[in-house]
Amino acid sequence: MRFSVRHFSLAVLLAGLAACSRSSSRLPTATTVVLAGSTSVQPFAERWAEVYAGAGGSDHVTVQAGGSTAGIRAAREGTAQLGMSSRALDAEEAAELQVVTVARDGIAVIVHATNPLRALSLAQLRAIYTGQIRSWRALGGADVPITVITREEGSGTRDAFEHLVLTDGQTIDVRALVTAYSGGLRKMVAEDPQAIGYVTFSQVDDRVRALAIEGVVPSEVTIASGQYRLQRPFLFVSRGEVTGAARRFLDFVLSPRGQQIARDEGLAPVSLTP
Repeated sequence: MRFSVRHFSLAVLLAGLAACSRSSSRLPTATTVVLAGSTSVQPFAERWAEVYAGAGGSDHVTVQAGGSTAGIRAAREGTAQLGMSSRALDAEEAAELQVVTVARDGIAVIVHATNPLRALSLAQLRAIYTGQIRSWRALGGADVPITVITREEGSGTRDAFEHLVLTDGQTIDVRALVTAYSGGLRKMVAEDPQAIGYVTFSQVDDRVRALAIEGVVPSEVTIASGQYRLQRPFLFVSRGEVTGAARRFLDFVLSPRGQQIARDEGLAPVSLTP
């Protein structure tokens, strides 16, 4: 009799476990989502991941830096579910990967708040940063030297600026002052009436003024629409269709709440893109 009861109990237990297994298979399972790539996208991805976890997301999101090219490679090789890139993909990369724009970032060219200059053409900006224009007089201002300030080598913002402003073979003038932080660059411009520099759009405040480039002032709308020329897409890339935990996180990033986070952090949300 005890043998039969024992087997009956075991059968009930196994049936219960099977039922639980079938039930749990219909629920999202907690897994790790790996993002890798652009150092420019990294802090925003970390913010998305932080809010996602706080909102009760069942998945653990890990964000790793390394640069856009490294992120694209990680997605191609499958070592990351989502690669992060702050540059457009080339034809070979685009042929192998799915690409989703998650936000847009603008690079603002800033001067001291008292500087009378309001706008520059790309050609004038290029001439300033390559050392061909060295005085404000050439731009209609006083006959005083321009203090040219740039970010350090390896900065994602500098890489984007060089790609968008300079032509092949050109480099930033070696006489330009170099700083490692956007906040430090903004402070230098705010304290020097003759200075010019560039920062990510989120760094612009009332201590400095952003110039119009090719007649367009940087704003959330002009960056999102592409009217403002010094802008770059923030991309998530994947090998094939995004599914499972990575899909849940991507959906959060593209949701109204995720896009509001982008806006709060100084990015242009993709919802504004025509």
